[in-house]
Amino acid sequence: MEPDCAHLFRMSLDEVKAKLLASYEADGGINHLDGTNLPSQESVSILARDLMHLFFPGYFSEIGTKRSDLPAWVGRMLKQVDSRLVAEIEKCLRFAKRPDPEKQASAAASTLLASLPELRRLIQTDVTAAYHGDPATLSVEEIILAYPCVLVIALQRAAHILYNEKIPLLPRMLTEYAHERTGTDIHPGAKIGPSFFIDHCTGVVIGETATIGAHVKLYQGVTLGAKSFEVDLQGHPVKSVKRHPDIEDHVTIYAHATILGGTTRIGTHSVIGGNVWLLNTVPANSIAYYKGENLLVRPRHKQESLIADGDWQI
Repeated sequence: MEPDCAHLFRMSLDEVKAKLLASYEADGGINHLDGTNLPSQESVSILARDLMHLFFPGYFSEIGTKRSDLPAWVGRMLKQVDSRLVAEIEKCLRFAKRPDPEKQASAAASTLLASLPELRRLIQTDVTAAYHGDPATLSVEEIILAYPCVLVIALQRAAHILYNEKIPLLPRMLTEYAHERTGTDIHPGAKIGPSFFIDHCTGVVIGETATIGAHVKLYQGVTLGAKSFEVDLQGHPVKSVKRHPDIEDHVTIYAHATILGGTTRIGTHSVIGGNVWLLNTVPANSIAYYKGENLLVRPRHKQESLIADGDWQI
């Protein structure tokens, strides 16, 4: 029911305050004011930005960084990120009522920080894939500074470490920071191989239990989603079951394709055409596309890729 706005405008501020306080008690949706607060969105946003600075030093700063200053700068940034990580992870663990949250938070933060060199290596393969996968770009620097896929993939890879550590809340908040800025939603649980590129990087959805192999390229609007989900006797969704598809190595999926289901697999070196709706496995070295209203899946010839319905590139 819509509120009676005319009546609300006649209320005094004290009346509005009283009604808001009553609403907090009746309708919920407030932070844990008398206990441990939930993680701060602003703090997580700063954390996301600081991680991007560590992944790509000198790229996002107003003032240039000299190579001679880099060791001291990295040391300061690591201390800053470590302190913020521990604080926010501890809030998440207290929310989940985990035992010994201070110790667990410190350990989880250390795990993520220790993973940063390997994460940088993986993210560099994503940057290289974007550079080689898009003829419109003129430099690697343009990819890092201007391509939204770098932000969304980099933060998902970092969030995935925390997801594997079974940290609640924070992994999803990190990926949502990127989602808000790019329009691409990759769940922190998704497993993604090296050299991953999302061209145009908007409207893409990748579910929690999806797996993506090496050298996979997606275009805008692709969904790797769930076909359906199990429910318990009370009708609630059953958690932690395989719901999303597996994409093997060297697969290209064109714009607005939808691939659903936990048993659905796209075989290596396959191409999925634009607007394709798939609920079944596609064999390796196949091409799937619509011809009229019919979905065709046929063997893919060497070096063949789908440009648009009915158009082919050899």
